[in-house]
Parts: sequence; structure tokens; C-alpha cells
Amino acid sequence: MLQNYFKIAWRNLTTQRSYTLLNILGLSVGMAGGLLIFLFVRYHLSTDRHHTKFDRIFRVVTDMHLDDGSVEYYPEAPLPMAQALRTDFSQVEQAAFLIMNRELTVSYQKNGKTVRFMEHKGTAFVEPELFAILDYQWLRGNPKTALREPGSVVLTESWAKKYFGDADPMGQMLNLKSGIDAKVTGVLADPPKTTDTDIRFFISLATLKAFSPDFNQADWSWLNSNYRLFVTLKDPQLVGSLEAAMPALVKKHLGSNVLQFHFQPLRESHFDVRRIMGGATAIRPSLLWSLGLVGLFLVLTACINFVNLATAQVLRRGKEVGIRKTLGSTRGQLVRQFLLETALIVLAATSLALLMAVLSLPVFNQWVNIGLSLHLDGLTLGFIALLILVVILLAGGYPAAVLSGFSPWAALKGKLSAKSGGSYSVRQSLIVLQFVICQALIIGSLVVATQVRYIQTTDVGFTKDNVVVVNLPNPQKASRETFKNELLQYPEIKSISASHRPPSALIMNGGSFKFGDKAEWTDFPIRERLADADYLKTYGLQLVAGRNLSESDTIREYLINETLLRKLNIRDPQQVLGRKMQYYLSPVALPIVGVVKDFHLRSLRDEIAPCFIASYFKMYQRMGIRISGQNPQQTVQRIQKAWEEIYPDAVFEYEFLDEQLAQFYETENLIFRLVNTFAGIAILICGLGLYGLVSLVVVQRTKEIGIRKVLGASVAGIVALLSKDFLKLVIVAMAIASPIAGYAMNQWLQDFAYKISLAWWMFALAGGLAVLVALVTVSFQSIRAALANPVKSLRAE
Repeated sequence: MLQNYFKIAWRNLTTQRSYTLLNILGLSVGMAGGLLIFLFVRYHLSTDRHHTKFDRIFRVVTDMHLDDGSVEYYPEAPLPMAQALRTDFSQVEQAAFLIMNRELTVSYQKNGKTVRFMEHKGTAFVEPELFAILDYQWLRGNPKTALREPGSVVLTESWAKKYFGDADPMGQMLNLKSGIDAKVTGVLADPPKTTDTDIRFFISLATLKAFSPDFNQADWSWLNSNYRLFVTLKDPQLVGSLEAAMPALVKKHLGSNVLQFHFQPLRESHFDVRRIMGGATAIRPSLLWSLGLVGLFLVLTACINFVNLATAQVLRRGKEVGIRKTLGSTRGQLVRQFLLETALIVLAATSLALLMAVLSLPVFNQWVNIGLSLHLDGLTLGFIALLILVVILLAGGYPAAVLSGFSPWAALKGKLSAKSGGSYSVRQSLIVLQFVICQALIIGSLVVATQVRYIQTTDVGFTKDNVVVVNLPNPQKASRETFKNELLQYPEIKSISASHRPPSALIMNGGSFKFGDKAEWTDFPIRERLADADYLKTYGLQLVAGRNLSESDTIREYLINETLLRKLNIRDPQQVLGRKMQYYLSPVALPIVGVVKDFHLRSLRDEIAPCFIASYFKMYQRMGIRISGQNPQQTVQRIQKAWEEIYPDAVFEYEFLDEQLAQFYETENLIFRLVNTFAGIAILICGLGLYGLVSLVVVQRTKEIGIRKVLGASVAGIVALLSKDFLKLVIVAMAIASPIAGYAMNQWLQDFAYKISLAWWMFALAGGLAVLVALVTVSFQSIRAALANPVKSLRAE
């Protein structure tokens, strides 16, 4: 019996090759899109879940409660807190501190020559207790002692190979920050890609003193966005009692309730976009669930194609069903027959979908900036099996029920009508649903594209083009001035400024201040931009009142922005000139000498914050170099030549400011690419389904078309006749999709302080594109039918 089912199924599928290919192609495209989304969502949901103690690991985070009622969220905790948790709280099993490095110069001797690396990611100072919390596989060395002593480092296997090749790394010497010797005391296996603590170069925390001799490791008041504190609790249910004890700890060591410490479960850390510091890419859980819904919609859209094509073929399969029923086939047998045909199509589509997914992964990985791979492990195989089962049931269940329910008498007598292939309204509803999904994705794509363009073209308050930013390897004033004077000899170098950060940066520094003759600190924070007197000229910042800073090594005067002026309730910029303010970097109040026009300190997701500009050369870490823009690569080569003369022990690296600022919007660019891709897939699926469906309708109405032509109908009239029903459905879909997509995109735009407004043309354009797709697809088949010889049409069976 089963063999007979396969023979009949194969015969039916090969007889109707065009519809079989349409079904396979439509299903494979939808399933490939769903599979890519599954891999993306799985990657993020599995982040750090490889740790054995995952459910008991917490990250200590900080909330800063300000006097104006606002709260600022930070991922860090004070360094001494790790020891306090280990010794004073019975709920804590282990606590460990780590400090992420944003950049580290690593050098070593090879064949008598010095080889240098500049590491921007993957290096950190750590306490050895970290390895009792997070899982790392030790290949060499002792986890309890390897990082106890100053000058000890542990490398992952791939980084050990990068530095030393096939030589034994144990005991090898590295030089850090051009002067600090360190010995390799351990080697670890490379960690999984799914981790937020992707450290490859571990430095003992005891070495920190050599990097920063003046740093007080017992200072509870010092916080830095590079700090991380991880804790394992003996029982995760004890977290409530531990948090309840934090106010007393804060009072003991800080004497203020401004800072509040919380224990955040590790499973939440990856998605806590409020505490993303030093990186722009933030994945919200809502984005993952939205993508999951999009993947479901893609598969559903492909299944709708199958249902519509299968039920529309009712007249062709009617006699077959009638004969099989007359010969004794039961309805259950017919259902199994039709489901088997569906299964064969789905299996073929699954094979093609896997091939599509594998071929598209390299491009997809570039878009999402992670290394996804299609490993057929248990979870992936389970998802594919579930996907196959769901598609078979969704795509084959309804057509099988409809086709197996024919009356054998009506089928053999040819009394079946087009409506016998299931409710006509059902097919209409499915087409509408398809185009609702398609148009919603098109609207989303247009909104995201418009917001991204708005971001790229909005005036950020300073000039970002033709500015090269280089990191200063040390704060020595003499070297910096020599480097600056050397560069200014070149005519293509227009201006140079040393600063802590450019005008816009991912990291925000700041704190409270005193204004005027008031003794108390203000109830809102102020942000800092520490820079020399050429800062305004180099970055094109504009003065609206007063004068520029005078050159100084320390803070002697301030420039403030317009937002700070408004926060101080001063309308006329001239009225603030000469008044004094005090910031923690200066022991005394100093005058305000100028007001600068507002500029964006971070991305357009954040409102412009109150800010000041002042000189403080010890904090200068970067140099902005404005160039003419003519032959920029040659200019960069000249900058590098001067750099290597002044800083021979440092690695030269540079970045154009506009490229640096583009990193702010990696998440938006990711969403833009994903929505565009899946909108294109949805359009393709809708087009394929509509093409096949119109083909069947044309076949069913062949005689009608022939009669109309004989009676004088024009080609345009016949095309309009066949097109109007489908275009009505697309217009209905437009009316349904517009409010749904409008609400969803309006919610997405709420994440931006500066954003576009939803415009009517976005919905009109999305609807127009859907109508165009439908019209082109329907017209192609309709014109062929209208141009056919009416004599042949009238002879058609």
C-alpha cells in the first residue's frame, strides 16, 4: 500500500512540474528565512548558558539615583566590593572582579626583533576567583595560582598560537604597555562564541598597580564602565536578602544613597540595553521575539501558497478522487495520499532550504556581526523536524481534507465547480493574510530606512568629515606637542586637538557640580569634554557667546553648552559669562567664559545632555586631526610616519571620525538589513504564489476568455477582468496592514530622542509596491491568456 502511495504521489508531482516547482521554491525560501532567524535567535538566547552555575551567577550593577528623580544605569560596581562580598555575606559562594581593557599594546621578541600587537578587545585584569564562577577549560597551568602574582598572564589557545606559533607558551615573556613584563602562566581552551565575557588575554589583577601606580584599589567611590563584578550565590533564592543588605553597605562605605547596587541574573545581562557601555550593538528581547514572529510569518506565507495552489487544482484532481472513492478508497486513505504528496514536496523544499541557508550564512554573518554556523546538533535537528511537521500539517492538512471530501458522483460527472476546492472566501482570506504580512514588512523597511537616513544626515552640531582620530599612547605633554608640531608642517593638516574623547562618544563621563554661590551640588549631572584650546576649531563647534578656552594644562575655565544654560534657567547666554562653577576635577570654583551651540554627545537615541568643555591634559587620550580631504590615504601615511618617529614603541592605528560615529547605529543598520531581507523574501513568496494561482484561474476560465474574445473583448478588458479580484484583495490587505505596522514602528521609534514622524507616503508607497507586484504577476499570465487563439480556447477541456 505504501509503495502504491509513493508511485501515485510521484506521478502526480512529475505530471504537474510547474506547480511542484513553484511549491518547492516557495516553501524552501520561506523555510530558509525561518532557519536563519532560528540560528540568530538561538545564538542570543544561549549566551553564557554554557556555564555550569548559570542559574546562580549574578552580575552586580549600579543605579545612580539623582536628586531630580532621574535614574542612570551602569554595568559596573566598585572594585573593593568583591572582597567585601566574599568575606562579609554568607549568601555569597564566590565573587570575582574583572576590568576590561579597551586597548592594550602587547609586544615580544622574535628572532631578535620586536613584534607588537594592539589589542582592542579580549584583554582584562581578573581575580583568580573568576574561574570558580565562569567555566573555562584549563589546558596548562593551575587556575588557583596562575593569576595570583603580579606580572602573570593567561592566554587562550588561539591567542597563544597568535603570539608564539607552535612554541610552548608556558613561561614565555610578554611586554605590556611598552614597559611592563609579564609571564605566561596558563593556557585555556577558546571559549564558546556565545559569551559576553569573551576574554582571550587574562592579566592578574595584582598587575594593575604597575599600570596605574596612583590608582587606589580600596576606593569605593570610583566607578568605571570597564568594571565588572560577578557573584555566585549558594542559592539563587537568597538574592532578595542580599539586596536588602546593600543599603547598609552603601552607607558604611559611601555615606550616601545616590548609588544603589543590584544583583542582576546573568540571563538578563545580555539584553540589558540600558547598561550597554562602550558598545553600540544592543539586542532587546523584543527584537528577538519580533524576528521569531517574522520567521513564523515567512513559513506561514509559504504554506498559504501551497494551500491556495493545491485547492485551486480541484477540477484537475476531481475525477481521480471520484475513481479512487468508487474503487473503495476511504477518506482516511485519500488524506494519507495527499499528505504524502505534501511531505515529498516539503522534504525537497527542506533540502533546498538547508542549501540556501548554508550559502547565505557568510553574508548573513557579516550583517549581524556574529559567527553563526549551521551545525546539525540535537536542537537544530529538532527545530528542522518540527518545522517539517508543522509545514506538512499547515500546507497539506486543509487541501487533503477538501480534496478527500468530494462526492464521487459529482467528481465523475464533472459537476465540481471552482468552489469545490474549499471555501472561496478561505482562499481570499489567505491571500489577504499573505499581503498583510508582505506590506507590514515593506512599511517596516521604509520606516527603518528613513530613520537611518535621518540619523546619517542630521546635523550633530560639529563637523565629522575629514577628521582622523588616533589614540595617544601616553599622556606626556612633550611628546604630544612634538607630534602635533610635526604634523602642522604639512599643508593638508588643517587643525589638531588633543582631548579625552571626540564630541560624540559611546562612553559618558561626568558627575555633579556646584554653580554660582550655592554651597550644595546641583540635582542633575553634567557631562564632561576635556580638551585643549583647538577643540572647537578642529571639530567645528560653534560659540554662541563669550570666547574660547585659553590654553592650559589644568582646568582654569569652562565652556558650557546651551542645554546646561537652559537647565540653569538662564535665557541670555551673556548672563552666564563670568559666573563660576565647581567640578570634582578642580578644588575651587572657576569662571564660565563661553557658551557653545548644542552638539550630540552620544547617538540620536539620547537627548543632548548638559555638558562643559575644559582643559585637563592628564586625561587626553586621543588626538583629532582635521585634514583637507584631498588624497586622505597619503595624508594618513604622513601622520603614520610622524607617529613612528615620536612613538616608536607604540602601534599606529587610526579611525575616521565619521566611521567611528557610524558604530553608534550598528543595531539600526542590523534591523534595516534584516527587515529588507525578509521583506524581499515575503514579496518573492507572495509573487510565486500569486503567479501559480493566476495560472490555475486562467486554465479554469479558458473557455470564458475565448468566448469573450469572440464577442469582441479587448486584451486590456480581459486583463482587467482577471486582475481586479486580486487587486481588491491587495487593497484590503493594505487597509489591515497599515495600522498594525504603523503601531509597531511607532513603538520602535520611541527608543530615539530624535526621530522621524510616520508619514502617509510610507504607507502609500508600501501599498503601491504590493499592488505593483500583484499587477505585474497577474498581468503576465492574463496577457498570455488574452492573446491566445480563441479557437484553441473554446476547444479546451
